[in-house]
Amino acid sequence: MIKSFEQFKRLLSNDIGIDLGTANTLVYLRGKGIVINEPSVVAVNQKTNRVVAVGADAKQMLGRTPGHIVAIRPLVDGVISDFEVTEEMITYLIKKAEKNNKKLLGPRVVVGVPSGITNVETRAVRDATKNAGASEVYIVEEPMAAAIGIRLPIMEPVGNMVIDVGGGTSDIAVISLGGVVRSKNLRVAGDKLNEDIISYVRSEFKILIGEKTAEDIKISIGAILPGDAPLEASIKGRDLVSGLPREVVITDSDIREAISQSIDTLIESIKEVLETTPPEILSDVMHRGIYLTGGGALIKGLAEIIEEYTKIHVRITPDPLTDVCRGTGIILENLETYKDVLIANEDALPPKK
Repeated sequence: MIKSFEQFKRLLSNDIGIDLGTANTLVYLRGKGIVINEPSVVAVNQKTNRVVAVGADAKQMLGRTPGHIVAIRPLVDGVISDFEVTEEMITYLIKKAEKNNKKLLGPRVVVGVPSGITNVETRAVRDATKNAGASEVYIVEEPMAAAIGIRLPIMEPVGNMVIDVGGGTSDIAVISLGGVVRSKNLRVAGDKLNEDIISYVRSEFKILIGEKTAEDIKISIGAILPGDAPLEASIKGRDLVSGLPREVVITDSDIREAISQSIDTLIESIKEVLETTPPEILSDVMHRGIYLTGGGALIKGLAEIIEEYTKIHVRITPDPLTDVCRGTGIILENLETYKDVLIANEDALPPKK
């Protein structure tokens, strides 16, 4: 028996959670789990102004398109840089998620965004999602969603520290009683490390490589601490002197040197957040440890180097790539419980008392 209007609406619409990332976008569908995990890339035909491909198909086109087709990453540093293309991407994702489960009303959507984004940027996410067909839109900060996704007791008077190293941004947040006590958002994340590698290879080897090549070698041989045996990989690129193709061998120590400055910046930011955290909460963090999530958590040695500098145990979450998306799903299933953790909630929830 339907007990409330909320339950009635839930029967007529899907609940969808979206982790709107700079590098990858994940989509959660209530009752199904995570149904989509695709790169945040859209290919547009500039002659007809139509979308040619979205996600994995569009990523294959990066750096390989003719003049009239442009592969665009519509999210830069975790926020919308191209509103229309983002809207097209969200529309595609919602349609794909609802493909075999279309309902009468537009879906209720929870979207994860970086901490500390402006009201204008929040409004852009809300409007793009509404225009893509959502009936209700709720916005949550990614470190909060990640903490919920890994089942931390965020509603209790206990300090929890989460570091979410994504593609465009890294979010460092200390959470207690359903709110962010201290946080810092910085533009040092996966994309910045790729840029560091491209710049290093250009200056040291006089070779120009693409973003995809940089990302591939970061994943395959990137390590922040030296291992038992050196790692190496061959890379192909354009010789800046002759203009012809050339292949060189690059080692893990080269990658370490390339990304060292960005890693130092990340560690300094973590120390800044810890330095300003109230002592009672800091003692909780020391006891419970720091939780490392996001794609950057998979970089070899990152957890160990953070632990070495902070003297606090660092835990890599079991599935760091999906924590935020799973968190949006948990919020959807318990909207009333988590209403206070949402940003500027203007939709169907009752006002805070």
